[in-house]
Amino acid sequence: MPSISEKGNGMPSSPIRKLVPFADEAKKRGIKVYHLNIGQPDIKAPAAALDSLKNLDKNTIIEYTHSAGNLSYRKKLAKSYNEIGINVTEEDILITTGGSEALTFAFMSTLNAGDEIIVPEPFYANYNAFAIMSNVVIKPITANINNDFALPSIEEFEKIITPKTKGIIICNPNNPTGYLYSKEELEKLAKIVKKHDLYIYSDEVYREFCYDGNEHFSAMKLSGLEENVILIDSVSKRYSMCGVRIGCLVTKNKKVIETALKFGQARLCPPSFGQITAEAALDITETEKEIYFKEVYNEYIERRNFMVTALNEIDGVYCPKPKGAFYTVVKLPIDDADKFAQWLLEEFEYNKQTVMVAPATGFYNTKDLGKNEVRIAYVLKIEDLKNAVEVLKKALKVYPGRTI
Repeated sequence: MPSISEKGNGMPSSPIRKLVPFADEAKKRGIKVYHLNIGQPDIKAPAAALDSLKNLDKNTIIEYTHSAGNLSYRKKLAKSYNEIGINVTEEDILITTGGSEALTFAFMSTLNAGDEIIVPEPFYANYNAFAIMSNVVIKPITANINNDFALPSIEEFEKIITPKTKGIIICNPNNPTGYLYSKEELEKLAKIVKKHDLYIYSDEVYREFCYDGNEHFSAMKLSGLEENVILIDSVSKRYSMCGVRIGCLVTKNKKVIETALKFGQARLCPPSFGQITAEAALDITETEKEIYFKEVYNEYIERRNFMVTALNEIDGVYCPKPKGAFYTVVKLPIDDADKFAQWLLEEFEYNKQTVMVAPATGFYNTKDLGKNEVRIAYVLKIEDLKNAVEVLKKALKVYPGRTI
């Protein structure tokens, strides 16, 4: 039998999806599974986005779009960035098949085989996959749950910079921790970037979800780094349209755009229908937009506050209070997060219910970190979250690997 490639064998399984077969089996047994493992919001997309597809002329030809994305969409997207102080034009934007493709294009356009990129861990697990696909090396720098996953010190960054270091990835607000990096933290990071002439790959797909009066500061606003910053963005979470697979790569660095476009041409074009819905979401009035995001914001605040309070009331559990996104990494009194997550689906049920969580080990690169932590996505309705927390509380009391 022909062998599988080294790259294929090296691709990590998704810590978010690897437990799906066990969840499927639990459902076949009649168990209600509360999915706290994946960032799939149950929020409705703007009606205008859905209507844009319903209202298409039946004679519409579904043709290839421009490899960089529809010009009308890029112009409106540029306008939306300008409105929040990010000064770009449509020429600075490449539309991609989700934020995932944007980051992959960014890596392949700026990094050579063996180059290193620094990422605060825990980090979005698929960064590992994108790095392997691009033949580059992730160098983790560990953030700690004891200080709610704040950005590690500049001195810690300096310790792991080598001649092969070419960039830093920052996800702000952060997936999986919900930490929101401040303007001051990003300005400290900018000093390192300038000193070593690095790229910043700034993943800002959760930009609208900042809480408690905290404001998002984009890396695109960092002074003197116009050639260094590559913004990764997506409509998936902003408008609750994960399935349309529309993201973008944004940068003032013309060479990066020119190079990334070559990869865009190789995949022909981003999804036609996805661009139509994404553009329609931008077309809603300011009043409609304000109402939509206020409702979404209030819903997530209520869910977050409930989850943080309820989880911290469970003996042995510590849950930081996220400042953004809709995730939190939680410390549990367990021996092994992977075993616990599988046990919940295979062996435990309470009133014909169980929960599905994402083991935090999959969000760390450093071996043995995250063994007593899980990522929880508070993307379910309050009533479902209440049931899920009750189930988790009961499970922790009887789990064979409980540590306290």
